[in-house]
Amino acid sequence: MTDSDERRPSPEAMLKLAQAEATEAKRGKLKIFLGYAAGVGKTYAMLEAARQRKREGRDVVAAYVESHGRAETDALLEGVEVIPPARVEYQRVTLREVDVDAVLARKPHIALVDELAHTNAPGSRHEKRWQDVEELLAAGIDVYTTVNVQHFESLNDVVVQITGIAVRETVPDSLLDQATEIRLVDIPPEDLLQRLREGKVYVPEQAAFATEKFFRPGNLIALRELSLRRAASRVEEEMRAYMESRAIPGPWPAAERLLVSVSGSPYSERLIRTTRRLADELKAPWFTVYVETPGGGRQEQENRKRIWKYLRLAESLGAQVASVTATSVAEAVIDHARSHNVTRIVVGKPAKPRWREFLRLPLVDQIIRLSGAIDVHVVSFEPVEARKGPAISRQRRPISLTGHLASLALVAAATLVCLLVRPFLAPTNMVMIYLLAVVLAALRLGLKPAILTAFLGVLAFDFFFVPPHLTFAVADTQYLITFVALFTVGVVISTLVSKVRERAEAVREREEQTASLYYLSRDLAAAADIGTLVEAVVRNIGESLSAGTAVLLPEGDRLKVAAASKGLKPDMKEMAVADWAFRNRQPAGQGTETLVSAGLLYLPLQTSGSLLGVLGVRLNNDADYRSTPIRRLLDAFATQTAMALERVQLSRQAEQAQILQARETLERALLNSISHDLRTPLVSITGALDTLREKVHTLADDARMELLDTAWEEAERLNRFVGNLLDMTRLEAGAIKLKKELCDVQDLVGCALAALERRIGRRKVGVNLPPDLPLARMDMVLMTQVLVNLLDNALKYSSPESGIEISARTESGTLSMEVADRGPGIPEQDLKRVFDKFYRIPIPEGARGTGLGLSICKGIVEAHGGAIRAENRAGGGLRVTVTLPLK
Repeated sequence: MTDSDERRPSPEAMLKLAQAEATEAKRGKLKIFLGYAAGVGKTYAMLEAARQRKREGRDVVAAYVESHGRAETDALLEGVEVIPPARVEYQRVTLREVDVDAVLARKPHIALVDELAHTNAPGSRHEKRWQDVEELLAAGIDVYTTVNVQHFESLNDVVVQITGIAVRETVPDSLLDQATEIRLVDIPPEDLLQRLREGKVYVPEQAAFATEKFFRPGNLIALRELSLRRAASRVEEEMRAYMESRAIPGPWPAAERLLVSVSGSPYSERLIRTTRRLADELKAPWFTVYVETPGGGRQEQENRKRIWKYLRLAESLGAQVASVTATSVAEAVIDHARSHNVTRIVVGKPAKPRWREFLRLPLVDQIIRLSGAIDVHVVSFEPVEARKGPAISRQRRPISLTGHLASLALVAAATLVCLLVRPFLAPTNMVMIYLLAVVLAALRLGLKPAILTAFLGVLAFDFFFVPPHLTFAVADTQYLITFVALFTVGVVISTLVSKVRERAEAVREREEQTASLYYLSRDLAAAADIGTLVEAVVRNIGESLSAGTAVLLPEGDRLKVAAASKGLKPDMKEMAVADWAFRNRQPAGQGTETLVSAGLLYLPLQTSGSLLGVLGVRLNNDADYRSTPIRRLLDAFATQTAMALERVQLSRQAEQAQILQARETLERALLNSISHDLRTPLVSITGALDTLREKVHTLADDARMELLDTAWEEAERLNRFVGNLLDMTRLEAGAIKLKKELCDVQDLVGCALAALERRIGRRKVGVNLPPDLPLARMDMVLMTQVLVNLLDNALKYSSPESGIEISARTESGTLSMEVADRGPGIPEQDLKRVFDKFYRIPIPEGARGTGLGLSICKGIVEAHGGAIRAENRAGGGLRVTVTLPLK
C-alpha cells in the first residue's frame, strides 16, 4: 500500500461527506450568533453582518428583530426590508410572531430571526420559534439567528446549578450541530453590568431585579465560560470532521497540558517523541524545558550540541521550548510546570546504578515528591536497544592528570608539615592539616581532585602517623572512626566548596551579561539617529563577546549593511542568508538548522509590531553558537536593538507629525490672513472702481478724487501685504542676499518717512539723530523696509493724536535705532512673541495686518548680524530697538 493510499479518506468518510454536501445543497444555511446573556450585543452583531451581506448584493429581510428600543439597533435596521410580523391574539393581548408564510412567499436569500429560543403564542403554526427556523431552512432560505448558551437543552441542569434559575425556553443541541457557522458574541461581564446599569439591556425596574437574581458577576463569569467552551467544542467537532473527511493527521486542543524535561542524555530524544505521542492521544499542548545548573556551563562540546538539537526537535514537533537556569533541576521543573498550568510531567526512568541512589536521590523521585497535584509519568527505556545497533556513547570528560598530580602534591606537602610538627602535636590533631589540604584542593582544583585529596590524606595519615607506622594496619580500632570522619568531612567540604565556586562562576557570568545589556541599553537610549544606534550595537556586541557584528537594515526591497565590525564585509552568499532570515522572521546560519554553511548567525530584529532588520554575529573560534547563555545574550541584544530601532522610527514619525502640524497651522494662519486682511483692500478697491465706472458723469471732481485716493491707498496696502509674504518666503528660503555698503542713518530715516508720507499725514514724527553719527555698513533697501515696517506698526497701534519718535545712537561699536510710540503697548507675556510669524496683538480694535511686518524686520536685522527687541515705555507706549554692528 502506498503513502497516498494510507492518506486517502475511508469510504465511510467519503460517503458521509457526500451525503452532507447533498443535504446542504437543498437546505438553507444557519448562522447562529451565540452569547452568554442578554445585552452582550447578539442582535447588533447579527444586523451588522446582515448589512454586510446586503452590500455584497444578497437579498436580506428582517423576519423578526427585537431591538428593545435601542436607538443604535434601530439605526442598523434602516435600509433592510422588514417583513411585517404575524399578529396573534392571546388573552386580549396582541402578540407579534414570525410570519412564516410571508417569508416563504418573499423567499429572500437571508432571513433575520431574533431570539431563537422564544416560545410562540398559542395558536401559532409551531410551538417554538426554532421550529419556524427549521421550516425556513428546509425551504432553502439562509437564516441568521441569535441565542444564549443557557437555552441549549444539554446545559439546562448546569445552568440551574450555576444561577439557581430554571430556564424554561430551550433549544435542542441538534440545531447547533446543524449550524453552518457559529459566531461567538462576547464582552467582559464588567461591561455587561455597566450596560445594564445604563439601561441599555432592560428598563430600570427590570434591571434592578435582573441584577439581583441573574446578572451577578459569578453567574456571568460561569455562563461566559460555558459559551466559550461550547463554541470551542463546536470548532473541535468541525476540525475532527474536516480532518476525518480528508484523512489529515494532527493534534487537537484539549484541557490537558504536558511538560517534559530534557538534558544531555541520549535518551532525551526518545523522551521527547514519547511525550509528543502522549500529547496527541490526550489532544493536549505540551512544553519542553531544559534546566541549566551552575555547573552546566562546563559540559563538553558534544553534550551542549545534543541539548540544542533536542530543544530544536521538540520545537519542530510542536512543543513550546524554554531554557531556565536554576540550582535544583527538580524545583525548576515544578516551578515551570505550575507557572504554565501543566497537569502532567513526563520524566525518564533512572538509568544509573541502584547503589548511587543512596548518595543522591534520583531526579524522578525528587520531582514526584515536589509535584503535589501534578501527575508524573515515568517512561522506561529498554537496554536491549544497545544490542540492536551501535550505542550512542556518552562523551566523558577526559581525566585531568594535572589536577590529580596536584592533589598528590598537596597530600605530600601536608604529610611533610605533619612530620615537622609531629613532636608537638597529637596524631588526631594532624587531621586538621589534611583537611586544610582538602579545602585548598576544592578551591583551586575542583571537586574530583578534592575528593582524591581526602582519600589520599586518609591513606597518608594511616601510613605515617597511626601505629604501627609505615603500614596500613591499624592497631587501635578507634582510629577507624577518625579515618571515616576525615574522609566524610573532606568529601562534604569538597562538595560545598565546589558548589560555591560554581555558583560564584554563574553569578559572575550573569553579572557580565547584565553589565553588557546595561551598557548596550545606555548607549541605545542616548542614540538619536539610526547611524549612532547601529554603531553602538556593533561596538557593544564586539566588546561583550569579542565577536564580529553586522547590522543590516532594509532599503527598498533589499537589505543593506548599515554598520559592521572592522574587516567584516558580508558577501553575496551571506547577504542571501540574511535576506532569508529577514523574510522568514527566523534565525539562520551558524548555530541553527537553516543554511548552516553561512559564516555568521543571523537574527531577525523584530518587535511585536514590525520587522526592522537583521543582526549578523560571527563569534570567535572558541565560542559555541549553540551555547544557551550565548544565544540568550544574543537574543537579548537583538531584542534591545529592535526596540531601539523602533523607538527611533517612532521619534521620526512624531517629528514628521509635528512638522506637518506646524505646517498646517502656518497654512491656516496664512489663509486667515489672506481671507481677512488681503480681501479687505480688494473690496475697497473694487467698490471705488465700481462707483467710478457707474457714476463717472455724475460725480463731482472732489468725490472722484477721494475715491481714487481710497483705491490708491488700499492698493498700496495690498502691495505691502503681498510684499511681506514674498519677503518672508525669501527669508525662510535663504534667498535674500545682502548688499552691504556704508550708509548714512539720516538718509535711511528720510527714505522711510518719504515712503510713508501719505500715511503719516499730519501725525507728529520726532526725529532725534546726533550730528556726529558715523556711517554704518548695511543693505540700504532692506533696512529701509525694516524702518518702514516699524513706523507702519507704530502708526497702526497708536492713536492719531499721539506722536512717534525716531532716535539713534552709538555705543560699544554698535548702532542702535529706536522707534517709539504712545500706543497701548504690549502685554508683558507677549513681548517675546511679537516677532513671530502671523502673531498680532488683539488690540486696538480695527487694527489690520498679516502679522508679518515685525517678523520680517527680525529676519532682516539678524541677517545683518544684529538684534531687535521690544519693550514697553514708562507712561504707556512701545519702543522697538534695532542694534546693528558698525563694522
